[in-house]
Amino acid sequence: MKQEFTYLDHNATTPIRPSAVAAMTSVLASTGNPSSVHHFGRVARKQIEDARKAIAATLDVSPGQVFFNSGATEGNNTIIKGFSGKAILVSATEHPSVIDAGVTCDLIPVKPSGLIDLDLFDKMAREQPPALVSVMLVNNETGVIQPVADIAKIAKSVGALVHCDAVQGYGRIAFTRESLGVDFLTLSSHKIGGPQGVGALVMAAGRTLPKLLEGGGQERRSRAGTENTAGIAGFGVAATEAVADIVKFQQLSLLRDRIETEILKSPRVKIYGQNAPRVANTICCTVDGLTSDTLLMAFDIEGIAVSSGSACSSGTVKISHVLKAMGLNSTRQSAALRISLGHTTTERDIEQFITVWNTLRARLLKD
Repeated sequence: MKQEFTYLDHNATTPIRPSAVAAMTSVLASTGNPSSVHHFGRVARKQIEDARKAIAATLDVSPGQVFFNSGATEGNNTIIKGFSGKAILVSATEHPSVIDAGVTCDLIPVKPSGLIDLDLFDKMAREQPPALVSVMLVNNETGVIQPVADIAKIAKSVGALVHCDAVQGYGRIAFTRESLGVDFLTLSSHKIGGPQGVGALVMAAGRTLPKLLEGGGQERRSRAGTENTAGIAGFGVAATEAVADIVKFQQLSLLRDRIETEILKSPRVKIYGQNAPRVANTICCTVDGLTSDTLLMAFDIEGIAVSSGSACSSGTVKISHVLKAMGLNSTRQSAALRISLGHTTTERDIEQFITVWNTLRARLLKD
């Protein structure tokens, strides 16, 4: 009998939307470099500009404020490296592409809930005003939603620019660039049902985008390299669909809560971020006495795909810097399990997870 698989790792990447596949297929069937002035180039250019307009509309910005790139890591690196040598404050729970970008940054502490300590941040910002503050909107491991608008107000009061990695919040909670009050936003296509390998930086009017790549004059001379026309087209379609479906996405909290209710029947399970605002789809937990590797392999054997914290760190046994920042001990830092739902998740997926969980609980926990 063929084994059925259940995918609950949507924060790593979410299945591509059929509409995005259709858009990409149409582009791939044609030929043209968007920098060329002939007919074929103009067609490719229009496909890129249509996607730019679509993404701009979802964030209430002008198309000229949207710059395409290869994804969130490039976007985050572009901003952080662009402020190298200047004072930078970033939250202690940022994605590795921010805190490990090769630039010295001071870390803003978070509370045990995972939320930034606003009073301490205010004090840090006033004692040594930074040039840049970088805070993610939604944490990729815990799903905790940071009060970015409040953080931006404090940063602006001391003259800092603000960058927000909005990758895990885009298409999941409602916001615009203006509502957050930030200067730079990082977006990723494959987190919302678009293709991998494409993303965007969105910036406030009047700001200058730092250059990470030199060469051609693409993206209004801000990001050299021939654009990924098919990927960008898929991204644009996925963005429109994901933002239109935010209310539907938020209903995933009902399915998430069913999982949490079930796993909390074991006294050895701890869930993190529950005392803070969270995005609807994410569970971060530990099971006392079991490592994340043990749980991951056990679930995988049973056909359930989950992860241990950030997928960008997969293949290595390492602690969760997010849980470390939240004050957890070293044992729990290396035992994090992340369950993340998405636009293809069904009630059957949840029932399958619960069935497998109860089987593993009886075999591994015996509690």
